[in-house]
Amino acid sequence: MFGYSSFSLIVIQLDLELLVQRFQQKDIKSFEKLYELYSQSISGIIYSIVRDEELTKELLQDTFVKAWKNADRYSDKKGRFFTWLASIARNISIDALRSKSYKNSRKNVNSDFFTELLEAKENLDKKTDTIGLRSFIQQLNEKCKSIIEFIYFRGFSQKEVAKKLEIPLGTVKSRSRRCLHDLKSMLER
Repeated sequence: MFGYSSFSLIVIQLDLELLVQRFQQKDIKSFEKLYELYSQSISGIIYSIVRDEELTKELLQDTFVKAWKNADRYSDKKGRFFTWLASIARNISIDALRSKSYKNSRKNVNSDFFTELLEAKENLDKKTDTIGLRSFIQQLNEKCKSIIEFIYFRGFSQKEVAKKLEIPLGTVKSRSRRCLHDLKSMLER
């Protein structure tokens, strides 16, 4: 049999817990092992937001440095280590997109670039698609795809989406609610 036994899964979980505890005690070897275990997944999360390989590499490093500096804030009672790390990565990525320097560096990007991104099926990055959600999003109408892409996969605020798509903020809010309702209905079928 190729699967893990329940005993094997318990051993793996205990090893991970020990690794995280050592990480919290500032053990460099544990840091290296956790980086090895999670860097590819965390990189996928970051890239799905920033869509820039160089920036992704930089923010991946920032994520692990921030986790290292704040290791004492992690508690397994609040959730899994990966979830905590993913949250740090997401917040760092969104902060980077909202920063003035990033916005200034992107001023010369043609608006057609965004339209092409939204129309391309490859745009919805499969690296982070663990439950097949992106295939359901592809079934939504174009307006819904745009709203969900910007808000949930690229980290834009509703106000930023309104500006980018040149529609009123209230329209973004109502479309977002309706689109999420449509998506939820698809998932429940």
